Amino acid sequence: MQKYYAEIFGTFILLFSGAGAIVTNQVSEGTVTHVGIALVFGMVVTSVIYAIGEISGAHINPAVTIAFWVARRFPGKEVIPYIICQVIGAMAACLLLKLTFPGLANYGMTIPAGSDLQSLILELVLTWMLMFVVLCVSTGAKETGILAGVAIGSVIALEAMFAGPICGASMNPARSLAPALVSGNLNSLWLYFVGPIVGAILAVPSLWLVRNNHNQTSADETPDTFET
Repeated sequence: MQKYYAEIFGTFILLFSGAGAIVTNQVSEGTVTHVGIALVFGMVVTSVIYAIGEISGAHINPAVTIAFWVARRFPGKEVIPYIICQVIGAMAACLLLKLTFPGLANYGMTIPAGSDLQSLILELVLTWMLMFVVLCVSTGAKETGILAGVAIGSVIALEAMFAGPICGASMNPARSLAPALVSGNLNSLWLYFVGPIVGAILAVPSLWLVRNNHNQTSADETPDTFET
């Protein structure tokens, strides 16, 4: 059960910090700033990877879990339990934010600034970029190693900086689902499921094109170690 608790706690930390930065920015009239929010997301992911990467792999993202399974680095029987734990952690964080800051209309939601198609494309490409880096620097289905946390956290921060104002730069269905449910606004939520999941899955064959290792690792074997 340790890995399940790790995913719950890791996703809780991600949402309480990231969505919390958005909430704090609202109530403080912009003190945190957009750049600050992007850095919070990047730094908290880096910290969580180093904290629980050896325990659960620090997926903290359903799209990442699904992509690891597609890449045959993660057993299929663990996919649903991992996603459930991630959603539990995300919901707990957003409910606590609502208790702490009652009466707000937005508890960290990701909302398209333009059309749904525009944000869908951005979410797909952003998650493809993120998952490609994750696959390159991870060990099997675990985001571990000296450089993994820095590399993955940096990608999230830079993507949030340039794409956040348009699509929210979610790249994570659990990260979008929990704030939407707690805020009571499910508009355009579907694209934050479709975009990240499709983008993460597309990163798998992209890795195979640059590394001939798609037959080397299975969920039931000892995974290869990728080094940078």
